Amino acid sequence: MRAVVQRVSRATLTADGRAVASFDAPGGLVVLAGLEERDTADDRRWMAEKIAHLRIFPDDEGRMNRSVLDAGGWVLLVPNFTVAGDAAKGRRPSFDNAMRPPRAAEEFALLAAAVRTLCPRVSEGVFGAHMHVELVNDGPVTILLQSPGKAGTPQTGTPRR
Repeated sequence: MRAVVQRVSRATLTADGRAVASFDAPGGLVVLAGLEERDTADDRRWMAEKIAHLRIFPDDEGRMNRSVLDAGGWVLLVPNFTVAGDAAKGRRPSFDNAMRPPRAAEEFALLAAAVRTLCPRVSEGVFGAHMHVELVNDGPVTILLQSPGKAGTPQTGTPRR
């Protein structure tokens, strides 16, 4: 499982032309989640924990030492199969590793539920819809996450709190 996590001060999501979610307060995360065929329940739990506890918000001294939970923030979780793409070869990305619908829709719903158990303010995009995400990246801070056990990932173990 892969995710692009952006610290934002505001975000709006529309799906198929209708408003789905809007946040206009600092302390938020926009998370573009890419599900892969080989993802497991362990990957889902790891990603939910990492999203909730990733310390990328400033403390009183300006250091990135607070999580979205510590900041009292919100999470906008967006399904995005292109995050699971591989552009290492050629000029056109391969999406062979991306999880196929309808399993991907079910897994995204489970990921959203796992994040929601940890973070009280979670909204989610609409699986399979054409979406527009407008955001103001705060910092900018953008972190790439890949669940452990996947090729090339530097992360191991359980996220620290």
